[in-house]
Amino acid sequence: MNGPSLALRQRSLGDPVIEFPLFPPLTRGCPETSTGEIAYPLDVTYDYARVDTRLFEQEPGADIARWSPLLPPLEAPTLGEGGTPLVEFDGVHIKDESRNPTWSHKDRLNRVAVSAAVAAGAPGVVVASSGNHGASAAAYAARAGLPAIVLTSADSPPAAQSFVRAYGATVMSVPVEKRWPLLREVVDRLGYHPVSNQTVTHTGHPFGPEGYKTIAYELFLQLGRVPAAVFTPTGYAELLYGVWKGFVELRLLGLAASVPRMFSCETAAGGPHARALATGAPAAIVELGASDAYGIAGPVGGHRGVVAVRDSGGEALLVSDDELRLAQRDLARQGLWQELSGAAGLAGYRRLGQDFDGPVVCVATSSGFKDVGVGAERFPVVAEPTLGDLAPDA
Repeated sequence: MNGPSLALRQRSLGDPVIEFPLFPPLTRGCPETSTGEIAYPLDVTYDYARVDTRLFEQEPGADIARWSPLLPPLEAPTLGEGGTPLVEFDGVHIKDESRNPTWSHKDRLNRVAVSAAVAAGAPGVVVASSGNHGASAAAYAARAGLPAIVLTSADSPPAAQSFVRAYGATVMSVPVEKRWPLLREVVDRLGYHPVSNQTVTHTGHPFGPEGYKTIAYELFLQLGRVPAAVFTPTGYAELLYGVWKGFVELRLLGLAASVPRMFSCETAAGGPHARALATGAPAAIVELGASDAYGIAGPVGGHRGVVAVRDSGGEALLVSDDELRLAQRDLARQGLWQELSGAAGLAGYRRLGQDFDGPVVCVATSSGFKDVGVGAERFPVVAEPTLGDLAPDA
């Protein structure tokens, strides 16, 4: 059932009639529809008529190659990504992506994106990231035998920087505004394959969101049906779009009759997708305020998130750091320690305060180890401990 890839071409989201060969991946957006103000991403099309729907009779589990007909060619070895648990909590289902090999959802994207680098014969990969994405890209590059360059910012968490360096990547801390020009220079002069955005509004890697589709496939099997709604932490919206597309494919294949409403959950300090949807723009750039949710706090949005929310009948939600901290604390008290950004799905669901006719899924994206300040705390030592010191924390 899980045979070779049935991927056919790249398709412009600026104009779906416009298509390009599958290779090379167009990592700077659609060259025909993008402008100096708006860049349009590319999508991947498949020969759906040849998909054996018995593919969805298998149990969800590790290694997204189990869905290989519906993914671009997987040339990079697996680290056991995917197959993450679905945990019930407070009336919703938490899809805990912190159980992936590098403790975040980014492993699904990087299995696909690093595979593209291998297939293209690139000498290495380059990524601009302050956290999960850089660590994941470095890990999958190491597994594939490719060098990796990670451009990070000086204020990224020390634990995250140590995490990236452990995989043998070349890590350089640079001012935020210089990360992307340097990334483009690495691509142009060294020939490294980029797994980060290079355009004015976000387009990213055209293959990346395909890895996130596998979350939808797993949810369909784990729930035994399509959920009524899915809430995802949203930075560039690749996760949001990928999950939505996976459900669209299930409907296209005749396995599902509906697609869930998709909700983007962004930090109130920014919210470019909320701005784009409110104004009817294909994508937006906003002024970014202060937030500790660095994983989703960004001024630049992309067209993918607009498409997923708009076409699913969903909504863009803005959550404060206080709402994120409360959701993070409540998840941790249930044994699910998420970084602040990773709790945005639950925080968004609570902010909406709406009942749904069917199961609701909140995607939780990454381990609490990735947060700012983790590892810097110093806790007191009790020199003369007694049983009274062990009273449960109120």
